[in-house]
Amino acid sequence: MMKNPSTPTTSSLDVHLGFWLRFVSNQVSGRFEKQLEANGVSITEWVAMRTLYQRSDVTHAELIGALGMTKGAASKIISRLEGKALAVRRLADERAREQVLCLTETGDRLVPQLAALADDNDAFFFGHLSEAQRLELMDLMKGLVSHHQLKQVPTR
Repeated sequence: MMKNPSTPTTSSLDVHLGFWLRFVSNQVSGRFEKQLEANGVSITEWVAMRTLYQRSDVTHAELIGALGMTKGAASKIISRLEGKALAVRRLADERAREQVLCLTETGDRLVPQLAALADDNDAFFFGHLSEAQRLELMDLMKGLVSHHQLKQVPTR
């Protein structure tokens, strides 16, 4: 069947920068997700744990902001981390009603191990780039985030 000459030309997928960004992003995050799952942690749990790392006073509001989630969704993440004995909720002080969140000793020990996996994953995908290229790519990505005022932290 012949195309109608008045039909507009349709660009192919591979001419779109978004296609290539998604292609790379899916591979980078997919590999890291598998490494985290092998350690019993999801991407979202990792982001929460990294936010809580070396702090004993993270409020629900701070965690909600860091994760870019609703209060209920963030509460579920904390409940999952509590169920895995990686985080706890406690009162901010003896008279306060506000809870703060912190990692358990187990969670605190696990974060550096998971961070090493993140570093390894970056090296696997971006290690062939020069330092200047990596910094330029990061600056470009940060510039897009800033320009579009993107707030949602990638947790999935």
